[in-house]
Amino acid sequence: QVQLVESGGGLVHTGGSLRLSCVASGRTFSMYTMGWFRQAPGKEREFVAGIRRSGVITTYAESVKGRFTISRDYAKNTVYLQMNSLKPEDTAVYYCNAVDGSSAVFGSWGQGTQVTVSS
Repeated sequence: QVQLVESGGGLVHTGGSLRLSCVASGRTFSMYTMGWFRQAPGKEREFVAGIRRSGVITTYAESVKGRFTISRDYAKNTVYLQMNSLKPEDTAVYYCNAVDGSSAVFGSWGQGTQVTVSS
């Protein structure tokens, strides 16, 4: 009965910033590494960033390293993705999920949030 609700997407110009939020229901939130994935039209869903239970250790795809920052707020059952210096190649629907390595743990996905970066 895990529910994931993503928000914060939008349309920005190259170089702009967005902050995505993912609210995960249930007290199991704190038990998992959480992460963000994205899927662009015509492409497979890919891993973007992950954050461990401690909230200290993070990992990023090479394509976003240095530009994106993942964080989590246990009190709000929320994981964030701060995206800076956005590029058109970042355009995709962004989803959150629990993560094992770079793979999603939960079988179901939220609706995602659309991020569009114009040239």
